[in-house]
Amino acid sequence: MTADETLAGKLLVASPALTDPNFKRTVVFIIRHDEEEGAFGLILNRPLSHASVAEHLPGWAELSAPPPLIFSGGPVEPAVALALGRFPENAIDPGDAALPGVAIVNLAADEPAPTLETVRVFSGYAGWSPGQLEQEVDESAWFIVDAFAADIFSQEPGDLWRDVLKRQPGALATFAYFPSDPRQN
Repeated sequence: MTADETLAGKLLVASPALTDPNFKRTVVFIIRHDEEEGAFGLILNRPLSHASVAEHLPGWAELSAPPPLIFSGGPVEPAVALALGRFPENAIDPGDAALPGVAIVNLAADEPAPTLETVRVFSGYAGWSPGQLEQEVDESAWFIVDAFAADIFSQEPGDLWRDVLKRQPGALATFAYFPSDPRQN
């Protein structure tokens, strides 16, 4: 990775070498990444089975993507609620878009934007200090792949790690079949 390369708008897929329980088999959508501030993203495949959007943020329940649960976005500031929303691509300024048609949503707004199609709510986020993520990538902890809006709003988040890897070209796709515990192989 070069110093001027940004991972914003990409997915980090935890490699089997990453055993930290906070990130094992996670898929992280990187929202911001730069040399001065580091990186900020959200884990896409950790729904919190005990935390429904209807219970905690009832005004957002109707727009919540299935499963209508709050997701653990990462270990940093778990009391902070964040959300990503899907909009028609021409409804948001490209500078505000995390991906075409996807942007951060203000959960404190009196009412959702009229063009908002669906929302995914997260508790906490994943963050890296400047240079930290680059070091982890150099240590082969993460695979960097393209992100799609469907990844963020996946109805089967438990399958996302495998599904993202299966669609990759070449040898990277073979990691989709790596056992979660190689000792039981």
